[in-house]
Parts: sequence; C-alpha cells; structure tokens
Amino acid sequence: MSGACVPEGIHDVHDVAIVGFGPVGAVAAALLGQAGLRVWVGDRLPDVHEIPRAIALDHEVMRVFQQIGVAEAVAPFCEPFTPSEYFGVDGQLIRRMTMVEPPYPQGCVPSLVFTQPPVERVLRARVAALPTVTVALSTEVESVRQDEAGVALDITTAEGGSGQVRARWLLACDGGSSRLRGQLGIALDDLDFDEPWLVVDVRVNPQGLAKLPATSVQYCEPERPCTYVIGPGDHRRWEISLKAGEDPRQAATPEGAWTLLSRWITPQDGTLWRQSSYRFHALVAERWRVGRAFVAGDAAHMQPPFLGQGMCQGVRDAANLCWKLIAVQRGEVTGAAADRLLDSYGLERAAHVRELTRRIKAIGAVICERDPERARERDARLLAECAGVVRDTPRQDVLPALSTGLITATPGAGALFPQPRLQDAQTADGVLMDQRHGGGWRLVSDGTQLPPSKADLPDLRLIDLSREPEQDGVVARWLAGLGAVAALVRPDHYVFGTAASPAELQQLLQDWRAALLG
Repeated sequence: MSGACVPEGIHDVHDVAIVGFGPVGAVAAALLGQAGLRVWVGDRLPDVHEIPRAIALDHEVMRVFQQIGVAEAVAPFCEPFTPSEYFGVDGQLIRRMTMVEPPYPQGCVPSLVFTQPPVERVLRARVAALPTVTVALSTEVESVRQDEAGVALDITTAEGGSGQVRARWLLACDGGSSRLRGQLGIALDDLDFDEPWLVVDVRVNPQGLAKLPATSVQYCEPERPCTYVIGPGDHRRWEISLKAGEDPRQAATPEGAWTLLSRWITPQDGTLWRQSSYRFHALVAERWRVGRAFVAGDAAHMQPPFLGQGMCQGVRDAANLCWKLIAVQRGEVTGAAADRLLDSYGLERAAHVRELTRRIKAIGAVICERDPERARERDARLLAECAGVVRDTPRQDVLPALSTGLITATPGAGALFPQPRLQDAQTADGVLMDQRHGGGWRLVSDGTQLPPSKADLPDLRLIDLSREPEQDGVVARWLAGLGAVAALVRPDHYVFGTAASPAELQQLLQDWRAALLG
C-alpha cells in the first residue's frame, strides 16, 4: 500500500479510480482488486477516521465481507443487535423490532452492531494485500475530466506534490459533501426529511451500564424523541432530537451533551467518545452515472438513521456496481449491452434507496411525532393493530427487493437469495454455499428438475442441492414458497429470476443471455 507521497506527473492508466477510502471505497477496492482489476484509490485523510459514525451492519453486508475474505477478521468487533423497543407517550411499549429466528437466511446473524474504526482497518489491510491496488492517502482530488478513453484526476498531496491519475472508470465515494458529485454536475433530490439531532457516543463504565436499559430503545416522546443503541462492549449511542431554538453547537459541547444525557447517566458513569450535531436528511442523487463516472455511498444518498442502514446502503452500492464493472472490463459484456449493464446500477440502486428511505421515513414518523394528541393516536393505533399484544417485527422485513433493472418478472426476482449451509464431511457445522462455490452467476436447483449440463452453460456455476444437501433447508423453503424449483442468482447475490419447470428454466436462461448480451 502506498502512503501519502505521490510522484509528480501522469500515473499509469488504471482500470478503476476510487475517490474515498471509507468503508464503501474500501469494499469496492477489495471487490475489484481481488478480481484482478488495476485500481487506484485515494483519500484526503492520512489514516482511518477514529471516531465511530456507522454503528449497524446487516447480514447482506456480512455476506459481502465474506466474499472479500474479511468476515472472520471483523467478527471480534461485532455483536448481535439487541431488540429495539419503542415506547410511547405514557411509557408503554408500542412496537418491538427484532431479528428473524434461526436458521438465518444469509448464514449469519441478520443484524449486528459494530465498532467502525477497527473494521475499517481490517478492510484496508485486505486491500493492502491485493497487488493490483494502489492506495494514496493524504491525497486530494482537485478536479476530474472525462474523454472517450477514460477519466483524468488532478491530485495534490499534503506534502505539496501534484500529479494526474488516469483510469478507465471512476467511482466517487467521497462522502455526503462530495466534491466530485458537484464537479460531475449531479444534483441531489430532497425526499423531504430535515431535522436537527445530536449524536453522542459514550464508553460507559460498569456503574453506568447498570443504570441503562437491557435493549436498544426508541423513545417516541413528543417532548424530545430520542434513540438509545447498545453497541459492542461498553459502547452506547444516543441520538437525541433538538428542539426549535436550541443551539446545535452548544448541544455538541461536552457540557451540552452531558446535560441531555442526564436522564440516563452522569459524567461519573462513562467517557464521551463523540458528540456531534447533525441535520438528518433524506437525499438521493438524481443521476448515479455520468459517462465513465459513478457515485456511491453518501455521495449518492443520505437517509435518516432509524434503521441503521446508512453504511449498509453504501456497501450495496459497491456490490451492485463492481461485478458489472468487472464484467465490462474483462470483455464479458461489450458494446451497447455493456452500457445497459452499467446503466442498470443507477436504475436498481436509486429505486431501492428511494423505497427504503420511504420506509425509514415511515419509521421515523412513528418516532418523531411532536404533537401530543397525534402521538397518543399513534400509540392507540399501533396497539390496536396488534390487539394489544406487541409482536416482534424483524428488521429485515422492512428491506425491499430490487424492483427494476437486471431482473425478470418471475416470482422472487429481485430478492436477496439465501445462503444455506451445505453438508460437509469435514465439519458438523457444514460449509456456507459461497465458501464452497464462490460468487459469479449461479443456477441453484432443488434437483427435481435437472439443470442443464455444465458443458451447455460454461458461464454458470451449477448448484444442485439434491446432490449437495442443505443442513438448514433455507433454500428449500424459499423455493417452495415461490412454487419454484430453480433460481438464477447474480454475482451480488440478488435473484435474476426463478423457474418452476424445464420450459420455464429454458426461458429464464434465454432471458439471461438476452439481458447480458443483447
């Protein structure tokens, strides 16, 4: 991994330049680099940002971490997400968000909390091990230009050096205030959410922990809505709404933060790790691609934090785009079909982000109701809907499937495909499907309809679960629920389509070839 010093002059042409080496940029660099693409990634900071920002991951992100070989390395910095209990105006329980029950559909715990700085270091260590990836820290991208052959980035370094990086493709992962997004002329659509909040992270000592709730909590109180999240170890987070007229700068001082935390703990109960005031927004890029340049992560979207999906959305961006860039760069998809494939990134991700943001805003509306009368009506309505007995609502039920782009109209298309544990003679725990078969395009069959031979489909991995039995039956139940016997799965683990008969399978494969090759 290169450090801050970048030689002056024009650098060799790379396949992909990535601007921003946060979690999204690091995942993208790992996905592209392990596929052998030549990648340049630059970041203006000299090292990992040591203050935690994201706190939640989900099983889809962990499956991507598994794909790039870091799942075991990040595990020590993760813990299962506790249930989130919602309390209404009079302190009564009105909703509970939880996880689905085992066996877990993606082969790991569905919802997790994590500590961001060490997880980022794990991601960077993985990137450093990839020989085709060059990393330039303390490097600022001043401007970007495009031509038919690629992009050119003018860069400067903290030491005063300057130069130019050329690449065939550009991925801007440079955050919510993205300079590149502005240079590319990409505007943000406002999805109508703008509220001031204070976020406080505390290392809580045993005395303080004894005072705190055993679950994460949403305080749906009109006076001051707020969120309490149980992080890993002694890490606890509060997200506290600010009232009209309150000074966000004062709230973000140690004195202001401790005043707002006094309902729960005092300075004797822990140490402030971070206190920052934010305006929570709901924004999405009106375009995700301009020529050879793409935006991802916070550069492409921002959403309220009520489901902990900010970083997850960025990792989805990287996973969606990178396999398409790899296919195009390798020449597996060419010409107009390549352009359609790359355009599908923005189509798919924009629709998914907009729908998930709509659902997150609906959750936020439950939490943030400021009118006491309407808040009591909300409490009564939610309790009436469950006949007075609050039932568990899995967080994963809120996540939408893909609704457009490179998918068919068959049942289950656009869903995230399960990852079963396959029986294995070497271990009683079995082996996860991706660990045995890797990624790429996969045709997964329950064996009732024999799939075509490998000779007929050289570009597909064929997985016959009648010959490689599952341990937990998650795919069998998933297929049965759709009335299907086979699923064609994309490299990012989303379902292109399903089939219920040999004739439907033949049609599915024809649709796949037409979609990719035209």
